[in-house]
Amino acid sequence: MNLLSITWDVSPDILNIAGFPLKYYGLLFLAGLVLCYTILKSIYKKEHLSQQAHEALFSYAFIGILVGARLGHCLFYDFDYYSQHPVEIFLPIQKGADGAYHFSGYAGLASHGGGIGLIIMLLVYARKFSIKFMSVLDVIAIATPLAGAFIRLGNLMNSEIIGTPSDAPWAFIFTQVDQIPRHPAQLYEAICYLLIFVSVYFMYRKNSFKIGKGFYFGITTLLIFIVRFFVEFIKEDQVDFEHGMSLNMGQILSVPFLFLGLFFIVKSIRDKNKISVS
Repeated sequence: MNLLSITWDVSPDILNIAGFPLKYYGLLFLAGLVLCYTILKSIYKKEHLSQQAHEALFSYAFIGILVGARLGHCLFYDFDYYSQHPVEIFLPIQKGADGAYHFSGYAGLASHGGGIGLIIMLLVYARKFSIKFMSVLDVIAIATPLAGAFIRLGNLMNSEIIGTPSDAPWAFIFTQVDQIPRHPAQLYEAICYLLIFVSVYFMYRKNSFKIGKGFYFGITTLLIFIVRFFVEFIKEDQVDFEHGMSLNMGQILSVPFLFLGLFFIVKSIRDKNKISVS
C-alpha cells in the first residue's frame, strides 16, 4: 500500500433532519449554480441583456440540468433497472429490500444528459425572452465549467466516480468503497474545469479574440469534453456493461460534444472572416 496516500473517510451527509439527509452533493450542486448565476449578472449587463432575463435564468438552467442529468443517467447507464421502476426516475425515492420506498435523493445524474437538458431549456428560454440562441449559449458557456467543478467536488464528497488504483502520493483511499489507493478522478476533473473557467472568463473579459458568435460555446464544450474523455481512462467503470469496452459510456457520449464544440469554433471563425471580407 502507498504510505503517502490520503485517507478519505467523509460522510456524504452533512446532517439528517427527520430522516431526510442534507447531502454535500446537493449543497455543492446548488452552490455552483448560484455562483454561476451571480457571475453571469455582470456578463448580462456587459452584453446589454435584460435584468428580467437574468432573473429567470436560474430556474430554466436548474430544471434543464436536473431533468436532463437524471434522464441521462436512467437512459444511458441504467435503463434496464429504471424501465422496471419508472417512478424512481422522477421521484427521489428507491424501493428497499423490505419492499417499501425510502427517500434516497436523486442517486444518479449524468453530466452528458445535463448538458443536453440545459441546451434544450436554453432554446425555450431564448425564445421566451427574444434573445438570439447563440448569444445565450455563448454567455452561459463562460460560467458552465465552474458549475461542473462544483458538481465533481460533490462526487468527491460522495466517494463516487472513483479512479483506478494508483501509487501516486496524492492517491486517495476511499474508505467507504475499499482500502485501495486510487486516482481522485473527481478532483482531477474539478481542477481542470476550474482552469477552463478561469481561462475562458479571462479571454472574455479581456476581449482577447475578435470572434463570431458561438466561439465561447464551442471552446468551452470542446475543452470540457476533452478533459472528460481522457480522465475516463483512469476511472473505474460506472456500470457493469462497461467492462471490457475499449471506450466506456462516458467517452462514447463525449465524442458528439467534441465534434459539436469544434464545429462551433470553426464556424465562428469563418463567420467572422466573412464579415471582415464584406
